[in-house]
Amino acid sequence: MIGAALSGAARRAGLSSDGGERTQTVVWSAMGGWRGILESVLPSLAFVVLFTVRPEPLLLSLGVSVGLAAMFTVLRLVQKSPPSAAIGGLVAAGAAAGLALWTGRGADNFVPGLITNALYGSAMIIAALVGWSLIGLAVGFLMGEGTAWRADRRKRRAFFWLGIAWGVLFFARLAVQLPLYLTDQVTLLGTLKLIMGLPLFAPMVAVTWLVVRALYPRAE
Repeated sequence: MIGAALSGAARRAGLSSDGGERTQTVVWSAMGGWRGILESVLPSLAFVVLFTVRPEPLLLSLGVSVGLAAMFTVLRLVQKSPPSAAIGGLVAAGAAAGLALWTGRGADNFVPGLITNALYGSAMIIAALVGWSLIGLAVGFLMGEGTAWRADRRKRRAFFWLGIAWGVLFFARLAVQLPLYLTDQVTLLGTLKLIMGLPLFAPMVAVTWLVVRALYPRAE
């Protein structure tokens, strides 16, 4: 069951057991194509723009943001496409909006993202340091070798540094965004969140895929 979950996570991240895929294809798949990009960017972008133009009432910018996330979820359900990403985005947007409405602070709309970066960054780095890189676990189960990669020094070293790199990415986001949250700079916080989102995620997926492809060359 754990293996299936890790394998699914790796596939959602754009990894595949077929080493013949092009890096561009893998990165594009990891982002979910145009639909995935729109689902990821539009709700946050709408909130930032509307809050900047008209911060009061807060319900307006939050409502539009959650409404867009709900629209994407409904479209996926109607078209019978995998709704997990859209549902996850809707739940996150709803929780963030609820917190912001409860406190009355627009900046609190970004609290779930800050918590996520802290948790993911900690998990990636701690797992890598204790020799159980989450990247290695996901790739190992996806490639059908389970945890056998830990006996291969080359793979273990590569997955260690990939785990550290992903952890650094999450903590870099936190380091930049947390001071802006604490000083209530909502517009700048939202803008940098978008800039440090997919534009940094895509290169990391590309690097991860290139390393995995080198470690698991395609069988002739």
